[in-house]
Amino acid sequence: MNTAGGPARTGPRARRAGPAARRSVTPRPGTRLLVTRLLAALLLVAPLLCSRPARAEIPAAYAPMAVRPLPGDDGRIEFDLRPAQQRARQEGKSLYVYLGAADCPYCRRYEAFLREHAPVLAPRFAARYLVVDLHSQLSVTSRHLVLRTEALRLPYADFQRAIGDQRARLLVYPSVWLLDASGRPLMQMPAGAGTFQTVAEQIEILDLVE
Repeated sequence: MNTAGGPARTGPRARRAGPAARRSVTPRPGTRLLVTRLLAALLLVAPLLCSRPARAEIPAAYAPMAVRPLPGDDGRIEFDLRPAQQRARQEGKSLYVYLGAADCPYCRRYEAFLREHAPVLAPRFAARYLVVDLHSQLSVTSRHLVLRTEALRLPYADFQRAIGDQRARLLVYPSVWLLDASGRPLMQMPAGAGTFQTVAEQIEILDLVE
C-alpha cells in the first residue's frame, strides 16, 4: 500500500539515484574529535544519571535542591547553578552548595551527621539557605568538573580562583560553598575543609563565623 501520496517511481531517474544514496560519507577529523569528547563526558555522567533516581543525598528535612550533572565540553561534566540562584533570589536566601560523590564514604558520614541532628540544624538551614545538592562521583576530578553560575562558567580550579576560594589546587569530596544568590562567596572556606562534624561547628558556618 502506498502512503506517501503517489506511486513509487521506478524509471531511469530513480535508478540513477541509487548509487548516490549508497555512497558513504567519511566524517571530518574535527567531527570525530567532538564525538570522542562527547562520549567521554557521557561515560563520566552516565552512572550518575542511571544508577539511581533523581533525588538528593542530603536528608529531606533540609529540603535540598538536587542538581544532576550535564555532559560538557572536552569530556567534562557541568553543574549548572543558575536555576538554584533564581530560586534563592525568589526566596530571599543564600546558597549552601554541597558537592558529594555517590561512592564517597566521607560524604555518607556527613549526610548521616545532618540526618542525626536535623531537629536542631534543619531550621537553621531553612531560615537563611537554599541547600543545593550536587551529585558527582570520585572519578570526576578537578579537570573534569565545570561549575556554572550566572556570571561564571569555568573548570573547578579556575572557578575557585575567580571567587577567591583557597581550595583551588585540589578537589575534595565532600565540599561546601556558601554563596549569595548572585554567586559571590559569603565567607572564605578554609583550605581542605569540606564538612563539619559537630553541631557547634556547623552552626558557626551557617552564622558566617570565620
